[in-house]
Amino acid sequence: MKSLKILIAPFVVPALLMLAACAPAPAPTAAPVAQPTAAPAAAEPTAAPKPEKLTVLCTPQEDWCQAMTKAFEEQTGIKTSYVRLSSGESLAKLRATKDNPEFSVWWGGPADGFVAAAAEDLLEPYVSPNAADIPAAQKDPNGIWTGVYVGALGFCSNKDVLAQLGVEKPNSWDDLLDPKLKGQVAIAHPASSGTAYTAVWTQVTRLGGIDQAFEYLKQLHQNVLQYTKSGSAPGQMAGRGEVAVAVIFSHDCVKFADEGMTALEVSFPEEGTGYEIGGVALIKNAPEPEAAKMWIDWVLTAQAQEIGPTVKSYQLPTNPNAKVSERSVKLSEVKLVDYNFDEAGKNRKAITQRFEDEITVAPQ
Repeated sequence: MKSLKILIAPFVVPALLMLAACAPAPAPTAAPVAQPTAAPAAAEPTAAPKPEKLTVLCTPQEDWCQAMTKAFEEQTGIKTSYVRLSSGESLAKLRATKDNPEFSVWWGGPADGFVAAAAEDLLEPYVSPNAADIPAAQKDPNGIWTGVYVGALGFCSNKDVLAQLGVEKPNSWDDLLDPKLKGQVAIAHPASSGTAYTAVWTQVTRLGGIDQAFEYLKQLHQNVLQYTKSGSAPGQMAGRGEVAVAVIFSHDCVKFADEGMTALEVSFPEEGTGYEIGGVALIKNAPEPEAAKMWIDWVLTAQAQEIGPTVKSYQLPTNPNAKVSERSVKLSEVKLVDYNFDEAGKNRKAITQRFEDEITVAPQ
């Protein structure tokens, strides 16, 4: 067996060499193709966190402030609170907290208060997309404030007290000067109340100047029993029979009558009267700016503006799509003076100071 293996080996080796020589050369290995680097996936935009709370500076009646903040909280889930102050008090509060605002949005009160606040750099513009529905005459063109309701100034008289005095219900500003009404007229103080300031600027407008207005106001002072802090408080005094006539916004008089003060009746001066455009505005450096903008968007809707009549607040809505209560006083039925909100706002500080200097100081 050993000799056999020796004989085979010489033949096998040359044969293998010949086969190897005849075999085709291996194909060259292709260089690896570089794959394009995938672009990093675009980062998903981070959604802004939903506002959690909102604090409203509220000027209308307390029950309307409650109804509005409750409805907003239910619809948005944002915990909403408010502080109710009259227009003049609101302006003073914004001044005092300018460097560290306590509120984010101011809702309600005559527009000249917003003009005065803007002149002191207390507000900042915000043009809500819903402001497009509001008539141009009822909003600031630069978005400083936007109107949410309208109401006319009037006389709110207790007909029983007038009968006892032998006086007809007033239909003229001069009727308030009747000596029989001495101590029988109530009005708020213009330094604290937007209602009262509207009455003062109405005299400026109808009489042709500030000096002429103060001549009238000094005569009226002889018949005024009390100057209140709140603009609507004189109407409650009239409703309780404490005075014969209150100078307030007509919708407040209707509200008090509907709430049980049935001796009250509304009348308007034949010479013309002033009116308010209740506004809404974003407070400068608001601590909750996004929630404040959501509030502004919402209060300009017809749905939100229809809440007022549910609590007997009968101001006219500014949104033309909102339903108007049958109890609302229509401006078309009242003679109005040419009330200039910008001029009224710019002169507010000087006029209220003059009122304190020449007539009486503001109530504390």
